[in-house]
Amino acid sequence: MRIIDNDDFYVIVKQYDPDNEYHLVGEVEYYLLCDDEPYDGMRSHREALRCVFDWQVERSLEDIENTRIMFGDDSADRSRLLTYDIDMAQPSALDPQAFFYCPNIVKTDYFGSVWYDAEWEPNDENFGTTVPYWYALMEPVHGRRNKPEDFKKVNEALFPNGTDALDIYEWTTDWSDLFDAGHEWYGACCWSIYDKTLSRYVVMLVSATD
Repeated sequence: MRIIDNDDFYVIVKQYDPDNEYHLVGEVEYYLLCDDEPYDGMRSHREALRCVFDWQVERSLEDIENTRIMFGDDSADRSRLLTYDIDMAQPSALDPQAFFYCPNIVKTDYFGSVWYDAEWEPNDENFGTTVPYWYALMEPVHGRRNKPEDFKKVNEALFPNGTDALDIYEWTTDWSDLFDAGHEWYGACCWSIYDKTLSRYVVMLVSATD
């Protein structure tokens, strides 16, 4: 299993986030992966997550070393290395139609706040839990809000052959401290998707707080 470094999808993503190191739209961070081994259901999905989180650990190490160079050993020693235990992650299968549901905008007020015709809405009870995919893409904590047409554009680029041939799993988020920020407030999500038409995996991560 390996992360795909070059793909036309990244060109679309850069319209939303110009940072070359990340592939973000809203609060969703995307990873595209391929595998020389045949697709093997849940085992393959778990290996896709393992590959992404190994990369995250490497990035965490680089961040600590950069802190050491810039601010000294004391600051670096206070930094925490990212940890994860993939064996603790528990999956639930998702229906593509439900996963890619996107509501319509009903109203936008003078201050830019947006109302949707969606049953789900953020409140005190669901803060820090899993948020819908559409919300994570369209309603980031800070910065640009995206519209339903952006949601459609991103997903058409990500899955150019449609969504009928996708295996989608939502994973629990209690197995890595990467999700700690999301548990504080905005939400934490981990999704893995296999596209049978492209023999390609997509891992989507969300973890944000104010």
